[in-house]
Amino acid sequence: MLNRLRWFREKGWTPIDAATYSAAWQRFGGSVATHPLVIERLASLANIPVRYLGWFAGAELQAALPTWGRFLALSKDVLKPYGQRGLFDLGNAEIILPAASGVCVPLRHKARYVSVLNAAQFSTLREQPEGLALAREPEEYSKKFRYNQRREQRLLEEAGGIVRPMLELTAAEQARIYADLFKRRWGFEATGNEHLQEVFALLREFMTGSLIYLNEEPVAIQILYRVESPKWISVEYINGGVDPQNREFSPGSVLSYINTQQAWSEARALGKPLRYSFGRADREYKDRWCNRVAVYQS
Repeated sequence: MLNRLRWFREKGWTPIDAATYSAAWQRFGGSVATHPLVIERLASLANIPVRYLGWFAGAELQAALPTWGRFLALSKDVLKPYGQRGLFDLGNAEIILPAASGVCVPLRHKARYVSVLNAAQFSTLREQPEGLALAREPEEYSKKFRYNQRREQRLLEEAGGIVRPMLELTAAEQARIYADLFKRRWGFEATGNEHLQEVFALLREFMTGSLIYLNEEPVAIQILYRVESPKWISVEYINGGVDPQNREFSPGSVLSYINTQQAWSEARALGKPLRYSFGRADREYKDRWCNRVAVYQS
C-alpha cells in the first residue's frame, strides 16, 4: 500500500540528486525554506534524509522538489513523529519551489504557504484561507507613518539606543539574546530553544538584519534569513523578541523599520524585487507593515 501511494504521489516525477536540485534552484529561483543549503543543513541536523524529485520534458528539467515522505522537506509535520518537534523554527515561511516559467505540473506532496509565484506552475494547488504578509514597498507607507518611524528611531538613539548588525555577534551571542528577549516578550521559550546556537551557526550565511541596544543592553532582536534568486530577493522574518520594559521607545517597531528599509535598499541596488515575508497574516501589527497576499496549499 505504501509503495502504491508513493507511486501515485510521484507519478511523472523522477528521483534526482542534491546537486541537480541545487542547479534547478539556482536557475529557476526559490525561497529561504527551499534553498539547497538550508534544506541540506537542517535535514542533516534532524537526521532525516531528503528525497529530491525532478519533472522533465525530454532531457530538460522543468521543476524540482525536496521531500520528506509525503511532505515537502523541513515540514513541521514530519519533525514530530521523528521525535524532533520544535528542533528549528522557520515560521510559516513562504514556499517558492524551483520551476520553469510556463510549466504546469502536479504537486501531490503536502505543502502549505506555497507562493503565488508557483500558483500557475503547479496544477493541484488550492488557495489557503490564511494569507501571507509581505512587507510593503517604502513608498506605500503614508507620510505620517514614515515620519513617526523616523521620529521613534531618533528618540531611541537620543536616549542611547545603538543599532548593531546581527553578524557582529557570534551564534552563541545571538542565541542567548534571542532566547532572553523572546521569553521576556511572550512569556514562554522560543521554538527550538535548546538548539538555537546550532541552528544560527548552520544558517549564519543567510542571516541578515540588525538588533537594538539601549544603555548597552539588547532590547530588540529579529531573526531574518535572506536568499537571492535570479529574479528576486527573499527575506523571511521568523520571529523576534523585545524587552517590554522599554516599550516607551518602541524598539520593536524601530527595528522593523530599520530592517525593512535596509532590505529594500539592498534589493533595489541589485535591481531585483523583494519578497520580505512576515509569515502568516494573522496579527494586527503585520497589517501596518505588510500587504496580505494569496498563498496556496496542496
